[in-house]
Amino acid sequence: MKFKIILQFLCFFALHSVVFGQTIPKEELIFLTSEWKGERFDDGRPKIPDGLLERAKKIGIDDAWTVLENEGYKNQFEGNWKMVHNDVPVVGRALTALFMPSRPDVEKSIKERGINLQGRKGNTNSWPIEVLTKGDVYVANSFGKIDAGTLMGATLATSIYSKSGNGVVFNGSARDLESISQMKGFNAFVRDFHPSFLEEEVLMGLNIPIRIGQVMVLPGDLVLAKREGVLFIPAHLAEQVVATAEFVALKDQFGFEMVRTKKYSTGEIDSQWTEQIKKEFMAWLDKHPELVKMTEETLNKVLSKRTW
Repeated sequence: MKFKIILQFLCFFALHSVVFGQTIPKEELIFLTSEWKGERFDDGRPKIPDGLLERAKKIGIDDAWTVLENEGYKNQFEGNWKMVHNDVPVVGRALTALFMPSRPDVEKSIKERGINLQGRKGNTNSWPIEVLTKGDVYVANSFGKIDAGTLMGATLATSIYSKSGNGVVFNGSARDLESISQMKGFNAFVRDFHPSFLEEEVLMGLNIPIRIGQVMVLPGDLVLAKREGVLFIPAHLAEQVVATAEFVALKDQFGFEMVRTKKYSTGEIDSQWTEQIKKEFMAWLDKHPELVKMTEETLNKVLSKRTW
């Protein structure tokens, strides 16, 4: 009986180590992202729909930033990055990692638990890559370490892209720029590139809240990384931000045409719309099947929050 109790305890401990090792409990992650009401991954991370991710790839980062600013989210943008490609956006759900300077006793314990109880392999910088899914963006903070702070080279970049179909955002560095630049569709936003190998760094957190520059990033945030920089959009605001940014782009095209044909003045287009202008806009959308579609309900919702 005593042996059975011990065995049950060890099984319970091993199971919870697999779930919680280097992470926060699922209940805590749900608490921190409680505004999100949609589907979640098994660990509690918000799962923004794939369709919304595809729509987000087409919106302007300036328009998205304005929506967040107007909602009171004033610390969501971080600039000053180096990229592999200037014209390849990185858009997806944040999978976060925190790396700190190594300390022998801590790193030894972390690796022993990871390898013996969690079945992990290799150095800890490969562990976040193991849990990536399609649509994820690997976002890591190593406090801007450049020399010996290269969180990936060509091999890990290949693994990241094969698992997520996406790129990375590292508050740190990467190596093998020449090789990585040959990977079509892949991009990396890093503080710098460096030829050194990663040394004296250990993974201290996986899918936990992290800081990237001036931004608090939560697992599941919508990452919108373009030439201007990186915008981190809370999951619960993703639909609103994308829909509003889509409308702003459509409104500009509609407005240019209305002003050019002298149907409406710039003052009428840039102020609160009348019911007649709304009808004209919906009719104009119907004539342009190549553009993003929008329901009248969505239009009214966007216009009701108009502060831009």
